[in-house]
Amino acid sequence: MDTPQAISGTSQNERTTVIRSLIGSAKSRIGDRIFYIVCAFSGILIMAVIAGLILQLIVNSNLTISKFGLGFITSSVWDPVNEQFGAAPFIYGTIMSSVLGLLLALPLSLGIAVFLVEIAGTRLRTVLSFLVETLAAIPSIVYGLWGIIVMVPMLSNIIGGYLQNHYGDAYGDTVPFFYGPSILSSAVILAIMILPIITSISRDVMLAIPMSQREAALALGSTKWEAIKIVVSNARWGILGAVILGLGRALGETMAVTMVIGNDPHINASVLQSSYSMASVIANELNEATSAMHNSALIEIGLVLLITTFIVNMLARLLVWSVTRKRFAGGRL
Repeated sequence: MDTPQAISGTSQNERTTVIRSLIGSAKSRIGDRIFYIVCAFSGILIMAVIAGLILQLIVNSNLTISKFGLGFITSSVWDPVNEQFGAAPFIYGTIMSSVLGLLLALPLSLGIAVFLVEIAGTRLRTVLSFLVETLAAIPSIVYGLWGIIVMVPMLSNIIGGYLQNHYGDAYGDTVPFFYGPSILSSAVILAIMILPIITSISRDVMLAIPMSQREAALALGSTKWEAIKIVVSNARWGILGAVILGLGRALGETMAVTMVIGNDPHINASVLQSSYSMASVIANELNEATSAMHNSALIEIGLVLLITTFIVNMLARLLVWSVTRKRFAGGRL
């Protein structure tokens, strides 16, 4: 930085230039500080919102927390009339539908991602990528309407007809007929909804694999399929992160699942039978909760769902961060 003595020994134009540069530098430092403060405040605000949300849920569900304790999670009794509440059926329905939907979506998502990265041409890749990402923009209520109007009757005719034709004569009325709204129906809807998430992230992870690895595999005599297996193997942690993000999306889905799961507050072993999810019971009963205990039970279910989703997303972020760190460090994926 120029001193006052150095400035006094220069011409008028030079002094003006130096003074302007000093003023500009001071303004730049002030702007940097303001930008830093705004960014720091935004980050702290996000953490404060999450902490406040969790705290508010805990406070408003204090009645059931103090009365039932951990029994609220393990009990399967849901009786608002007698104020007996247990969230086990809803936790079971949420986990079963989400995991089954993930199992249905994963092979298709991975196949689409491999096709987009390794097989499809540039134009076809652009069109298919746009169509896949468009699925993520469709509102969940539209998925629910399509499910209840088209998918549920279709599954009922296919699966119900099969059970009737093959087991109806032997078991009569005891055959577990499939009428549509069920865990399976909700799993199919969830599979369609999480497909673009898993596909997009898996595609980006595989695109990050250096082309030299593919070329080295082919140069050593590998077939195209064997080279693809190497790429998928090296991208496995990123794909796992995509899977967990998809699972987190499935856990919190509400309207589409509510419309096709059947809303039965019991634990049914068969995926062809109706069930209930945590998000669905909140959506269905919150406006009808007349007692403080009932309202507290629904809020505690929301707390359990929030914590579950938070843990799943945190694990996914850790996996993605691990893959990114290894990539930039020059390590192997």
